[in-house]
Amino acid sequence: MASPENLKYTQDHEWVRAEGNIGFIGITDHAQSELGDIAYVDIPEDTTSVTANESFGTIEAVKAVSDLNSPVSGKVLEINTAINDDPAVVNTDPYGEGWMIKVELSNPSELDELMTAAKYEEFIK
Repeated sequence: MASPENLKYTQDHEWVRAEGNIGFIGITDHAQSELGDIAYVDIPEDTTSVTANESFGTIEAVKAVSDLNSPVSGKVLEINTAINDDPAVVNTDPYGEGWMIKVELSNPSELDELMTAAKYEEFIK
Protein backbone atom coordinates (compact mmCIF):
# COMPACT_ATOMS: atom_id res chain seq x y z
CA MET A 1 0.00 0.00 0.00
CA ALA A 2 1.43 3.34 -1.03
CA SER A 3 1.72 6.05 1.59
CA PRO A 4 -1.09 8.60 1.08
CA GLU A 5 0.15 11.96 -0.21
CA ASN A 6 -2.10 13.99 2.12
CA LEU A 7 -0.36 12.73 5.27
CA LYS A 8 2.89 13.61 7.04
CA TYR A 9 5.11 10.88 8.51
CA THR A 10 7.61 10.29 11.32
CA GLN A 11 10.70 8.09 11.46
CA ASP A 12 8.83 6.10 14.15
CA HIS A 13 6.17 5.21 11.51
CA GLU A 14 3.31 7.36 12.76
CA TRP A 15 1.28 9.57 10.44
CA VAL A 16 -0.79 12.70 10.88
CA ARG A 17 -3.56 14.00 8.62
CA ALA A 18 -4.13 17.70 9.19
CA GLU A 19 -7.56 19.17 8.47
CA GLY A 20 -7.19 22.84 9.35
CA ASN A 21 -5.98 22.89 12.96
CA ILE A 22 -7.24 19.34 13.63
CA GLY A 23 -4.94 16.36 13.24
CA PHE A 24 -5.75 12.65 13.06
CA ILE A 25 -2.89 10.37 14.16
CA GLY A 26 -2.23 6.70 13.48
CA ILE A 27 0.49 4.24 12.48
CA THR A 28 1.60 3.58 8.93
CA ASP A 29 0.84 0.57 6.79
CA HIS A 30 4.55 -0.27 6.96
CA ALA A 31 4.43 -0.25 10.78
CA GLN A 32 1.36 -2.48 11.02
CA SER A 33 2.84 -4.97 8.56
CA GLU A 34 6.11 -5.10 10.52
CA LEU A 35 4.24 -5.60 13.80
CA GLY A 36 1.93 -8.32 12.49
CA ASP A 37 -1.57 -8.93 13.82
CA ILE A 38 -2.51 -6.10 16.19
CA ALA A 39 -3.90 -7.53 19.42
CA TYR A 40 -4.40 -4.43 21.55
CA VAL A 41 -4.06 -0.65 21.46
CA ASP A 42 -3.61 1.04 24.84
CA ILE A 43 -4.23 4.78 24.95
CA PRO A 44 -5.09 5.93 28.47
CA GLU A 45 -8.64 7.31 28.60
CA ASP A 46 -7.47 10.32 30.62
CA THR A 47 -5.05 11.47 27.90
CA THR A 48 -5.81 15.18 27.46
CA SER A 49 -2.79 16.36 25.48
CA VAL A 50 0.14 15.07 23.46
CA THR A 51 3.62 16.40 22.83
CA ALA A 52 5.51 15.89 19.60
CA ASN A 53 7.90 12.92 19.76
CA GLU A 54 6.51 11.70 23.09
CA SER A 55 4.53 8.55 23.80
CA PHE A 56 0.74 8.69 24.12
CA GLY A 57 0.17 4.95 24.43
CA THR A 58 1.27 1.52 23.27
CA ILE A 59 0.32 -0.95 20.58
CA GLU A 60 0.60 -4.68 21.16
CA ALA A 61 1.01 -7.15 18.34
CA VAL A 62 2.04 -10.74 17.90
CA LYS A 63 5.68 -9.74 17.43
CA ALA A 64 6.13 -6.82 19.85
CA VAL A 65 4.78 -4.08 22.07
CA SER A 66 5.65 -0.63 20.75
CA ASP A 67 5.22 2.92 21.96
CA LEU A 68 2.91 5.22 20.02
CA ASN A 69 4.69 8.56 19.63
CA SER A 70 2.82 11.67 18.63
CA PRO A 71 4.07 13.44 15.50
CA VAL A 72 2.61 16.75 16.75
CA SER A 73 1.65 18.56 19.95
CA GLY A 74 -1.90 19.42 20.89
CA LYS A 75 -5.05 18.92 22.90
CA VAL A 76 -6.64 15.48 22.53
CA LEU A 77 -10.18 15.88 21.23
CA GLU A 78 -11.02 12.22 20.74
CA ILE A 79 -9.59 8.74 21.20
CA ASN A 80 -10.75 6.16 18.67
CA THR A 81 -12.28 3.68 21.12
CA ALA A 82 -13.58 1.54 18.23
CA ILE A 83 -10.09 0.09 17.87
CA ASN A 84 -10.35 -1.28 21.43
CA ASP A 85 -13.19 -3.56 20.29
CA ASP A 86 -11.59 -4.37 16.92
CA PRO A 87 -7.83 -3.72 16.97
CA ALA A 88 -7.46 -5.61 13.66
CA VAL A 89 -8.84 -2.53 11.89
CA VAL A 90 -5.36 -1.02 12.40
CA ASN A 91 -4.07 -3.82 10.14
CA THR A 92 -6.82 -3.62 7.54
CA ASP A 93 -7.33 0.17 7.36
CA PRO A 94 -4.37 1.97 9.01
CA TYR A 95 -5.01 5.27 7.19
CA GLY A 96 -8.80 5.27 7.63
CA GLU A 97 -10.81 3.62 10.40
CA GLY A 98 -7.57 2.61 12.15
CA TRP A 99 -6.72 6.16 13.28
CA MET A 100 -5.90 6.43 16.98
CA ILE A 101 -6.35 9.98 18.27
CA LYS A 102 -7.72 13.28 17.06
CA VAL A 103 -5.96 16.42 18.32
CA GLU A 104 -6.26 20.17 18.10
CA LEU A 105 -2.80 21.24 16.89
CA SER A 106 -1.10 23.63 19.28
CA ASN A 107 1.86 24.27 16.97
CA PRO A 108 0.95 23.62 13.30
CA SER A 109 4.52 24.45 12.22
CA GLU A 110 5.55 21.04 13.64
CA LEU A 111 3.99 19.57 10.49
CA ASP A 112 6.82 21.14 8.48
CA GLU A 113 9.35 18.98 10.34
CA LEU A 114 7.68 15.72 9.24
CA MET A 115 8.31 13.67 6.11
CA THR A 116 6.21 13.85 2.97
CA ALA A 117 4.88 10.59 1.51
CA ALA A 118 7.74 10.50 -1.02
CA LYS A 119 10.39 10.99 1.67
CA TYR A 120 8.75 8.38 3.89
CA GLU A 121 8.65 5.85 1.03
CA GLU A 122 12.37 6.49 0.47
CA PHE A 123 13.01 6.12 4.26
CA ILE A 124 11.39 2.69 4.50
CA LYS A 125 13.21 1.18 1.51
